[in-house]
Amino acid sequence: MDKKDIKSMNLNELKEEIATLGEKPFRAKQIYEWIHVKLVDDLEEMTNISEKLRTRLKEEYEFTTLEIVDKQVSKQDGTAKYLFRLKDGNLIESVLMKYKHGNSVCISSQAGCRMGCKFCASTIAGLKRNLLPSEMLEQIYRIQKESGERVSNVVVMGTGEPFDNYDNLVRFLKILTNENGLNISGRNITVSTCGLVTKIREFAEENMQVTLAISLHAPNDEKRKSMMPIANKYSISELLEACQYFFEKTGRRITFEYSLAQGVNDSEEDARELIQLVKGMNCHVNLIPINPVEELEFEGSAKKVAEKFKNKLEKSRINVTIRREMGRDIDGACGQLRRRYDRTDREEGTKEC
Repeated sequence: MDKKDIKSMNLNELKEEIATLGEKPFRAKQIYEWIHVKLVDDLEEMTNISEKLRTRLKEEYEFTTLEIVDKQVSKQDGTAKYLFRLKDGNLIESVLMKYKHGNSVCISSQAGCRMGCKFCASTIAGLKRNLLPSEMLEQIYRIQKESGERVSNVVVMGTGEPFDNYDNLVRFLKILTNENGLNISGRNITVSTCGLVTKIREFAEENMQVTLAISLHAPNDEKRKSMMPIANKYSISELLEACQYFFEKTGRRITFEYSLAQGVNDSEEDARELIQLVKGMNCHVNLIPINPVEELEFEGSAKKVAEKFKNKLEKSRINVTIRREMGRDIDGACGQLRRRYDRTDREEGTKEC
């Protein structure tokens, strides 16, 4: 029988569990604080909890922690990329980015991904499994403890499609924003999706004050289908209607992510089409220089092409920025470090045979 995952429980659930152990309700809040505020690595560190209760917790509950397998730090800007090993051996990545306004952590929501976007390293080996809320939280907790610095912003934009792991994602967000835990403001959290329309509408009903980022990457259905298989299921029109619904429900401005691929989606005509799509929406367009990935065919647009594209949008009064390139000298793109580590393991295994 699988143990219950104590780090994935909300405070009310933990109170119920503690009651079944015959303990008083205040013990639950103490334990919750040890886990989600003090970020303990081991239940034994809970010094105001009796040894008897700590023993029962260890025997009856799973206490999720992640192992740091590798860490790369950019010499250019201090961006740090972490490779974590899960209990079952799967590998995931997270990134710490340091800005003047605070530290931001980009986390993974799945081990691998099944969305099949043609420019993304995360999807090359397919989906291994969904991450538990505790495994998403642990990426933030581990980085905050290891760096010794407060994490103030979280981006769910690493490996995986968050809305393909919907229930665990929502539980993770509710624990992360809870006032009894790390208490990160929803307004400091961004969730990125390739465009699962039904889940966008469902997420709107949660009325969580997070930023929704849509991986658009093309100004029309034909081009989007050539880059993103999800476009064969949902048209851009359906996607934008869902975005408008999200805005109406939450009042939160939509961010459109647009990866510029050389000779694919970066022409003046592409810019004109994109303007027609988003003009009049309360939105922001984030242009992303594609990080080169060895196994994939796409190359990033030249800097002058990206600037020209940006200027065209600005002239039409579209809010637009070019994402600052961080971690360029390390395995910066989603899935690259994990992919390289897996490949090295396979090669070494072959040599040993």
